Amino acid sequence: MTVMTTQRLFVSGRVQGVGYRDYATRQARALGVTGWVRNTRDGRVEMLVSGDDEALQRFVEACRSGPPLARVDTIEAQPDNEERSARGFTKRFTA
Repeated sequence: MTVMTTQRLFVSGRVQGVGYRDYATRQARALGVTGWVRNTRDGRVEMLVSGDDEALQRFVEACRSGPPLARVDTIEAQPDNEERSARGFTKRFTA
């Protein structure tokens, strides 16, 4: 049985206005990770992601690189218990 994990990620660096959310969406869909991504008013990108441990690890590693114009300084990951009922991976408006 596969155990699903949910994490909230905060990505800092040059991650807004460089296609980071589109990049994260493509990576998530390719890896079978569900959740959402959005910009925050403080310049970071926030994501709520769910998947098996291996898929999440691969997703976070991909997010450390980001698209060509991005510069990722840090990714803060914290376990999250938010109920996940949505399927797929979506972009949300800035929070």
